Amino acid sequence: MTHILTYPIGASVTLADLEDNPHPILHKLRAAEPVSWLPVLDGWLVTRREEAIVVMRDAKTYTVDHPAFSTARVVGPSMLSLDGDAHRRHRDPFEEPFRRRAVHSRFSQIIIEYINDLIDGFVADGRAELRRDFAGPVAVKTMIAALGLEGTAVADVLSWYDTIVETVTRVTAGEPISQAGRDAYAALRDHLLPVLRRQPDSSLLAAASGMAQGLLDEQIVSNAAVLLFGGIETTEGMIANALYFLLTNPKVLTVVRDKPNALPAVIEESLRLEPAAAVVDRYAVRNVQLGSAAIRAGELVRVSLAGANRDPATFANPDRFDPFRPHLQSHVTFAQGPHVCLGLHLARLEAHHALAGVIKRLPNLQLQKNKIATDEVRPRGLVFRKPAALYVLWV
Repeated sequence: MTHILTYPIGASVTLADLEDNPHPILHKLRAAEPVSWLPVLDGWLVTRREEAIVVMRDAKTYTVDHPAFSTARVVGPSMLSLDGDAHRRHRDPFEEPFRRRAVHSRFSQIIIEYINDLIDGFVADGRAELRRDFAGPVAVKTMIAALGLEGTAVADVLSWYDTIVETVTRVTAGEPISQAGRDAYAALRDHLLPVLRRQPDSSLLAAASGMAQGLLDEQIVSNAAVLLFGGIETTEGMIANALYFLLTNPKVLTVVRDKPNALPAVIEESLRLEPAAAVVDRYAVRNVQLGSAAIRAGELVRVSLAGANRDPATFANPDRFDPFRPHLQSHVTFAQGPHVCLGLHLARLEAHHALAGVIKRLPNLQLQKNKIATDEVRPRGLVFRKPAALYVLWV
């Protein structure tokens, strides 16, 4: 009751508010209750950039290593669910293969070929759906290459992925791990274990395995499963969201057609306005004061990346899509601190080539407005945000 009286805006928030268009309520929270208790989350929501950065950088006070972190229950402990020395031990082998130069060297040509093949499949049709039929396959095919699964059917990888994600979601809701979830993870593990024995230059996973001294095979596979999830879910959303902003801002699309070097700025501004992963979760290790909030040990502290990215203290006119604004790289979409996104360079590379391919090969690209209302195209989702579909035409 005390929390409800102290944080009346937070008490009024519904899941629908956060899933549909959260930005108006996030603005209200940031202005009046930047660290607020939300009964609907049974936890705290941090919406101001300053406090968000504090939480993400201070792993000794705000941890991911908590029984409520359901991913670890499904795929085992990984860099995603550990902190301190254990986190570094799990993450360090993957750092070098995922550095910018290594990623660009290994993947640029592969991704360009994937994208051209996909566009070849629908370019003559004059229309397509660019989320599930383009952004998703780009992300899936790239992760198949990264994990050394080229001989595995795309449908199988997607089936394992979908089942594991659904299992994590159900475990989060308090259900037990399903047999289907166990079977999907076992199938993924059986396909990944042989990859660990291959030459380091054969895939990112093989390269990481070669440097993973002290990690058991099962631990490497757990980290690979986490990478698969992040590499598909958030990269698909990242590409789809950037396409959404281009398609709903035709003047910017015209500029990018004339000046392709403006494309990285478009991607960064899209990342700021609509992070594909809108929140990250932490749990308080001890009683702590964050702003005016007295947080107790064990309580959920959810950081709104979407809220922090529209903080007017850093970004003027924060709701406006403006790829030419200053401080574009000040967004926190890839998180900060020890859990900063490992795959950020690969995700940016995929998004760049995906948008460049579409812009180059699909002239006069536009939304198919009779297929779905423009307002219905915008990204939605409680945690992972992206358009339901992007139906487009070109001539």
